[in-house]
Amino acid sequence: MNHFTIMSKFPLLFAALLLFASGAIAQKAKAVDPVYATKAGAIHGYDPVAYFTDGKPVEGLATISLEWRGATWHFASAAHRTLFEQNPEKYAPAYGGYCAYGWAQDKPVKIDPDAWSIVNDTLYLNYSKSVQSLWEKKRTEYIKKADINWQNATKNKN
Repeated sequence: MNHFTIMSKFPLLFAALLLFASGAIAQKAKAVDPVYATKAGAIHGYDPVAYFTDGKPVEGLATISLEWRGATWHFASAAHRTLFEQNPEKYAPAYGGYCAYGWAQDKPVKIDPDAWSIVNDTLYLNYSKSVQSLWEKKRTEYIKKADINWQNATKNKN
């Protein structure tokens, strides 16, 4: 039985496979949003400044927020919002808040606000604490890879 015979006997299967393949290709070619955000906002509504000032993730308040790079950022205090407004590049997480380990693999992946670290004054977020453990083992190498992948994915968006 040749390939043509198989495809003619299972036209729906062939069509589904073709659709899946074209969707996967389109997904890879699609540019990523400059900031990963959920309905709760960037960093799932957590205050990006608190990672630096409080040394821990702190949920922000919907009443103390601002828009930056197409996402809503929430803050635990007006002072934190002011710090972010004055220097958003300092406080915003690397790779638009996507998982740092994910970008080292060239994949935009969601994050857990509790899986974080600050390296050389940059906030990095990870998918989970177990993924963060993997990332920590070769952090310098992963940052180099993620930097290149992020730059390639966003060069037409920023």
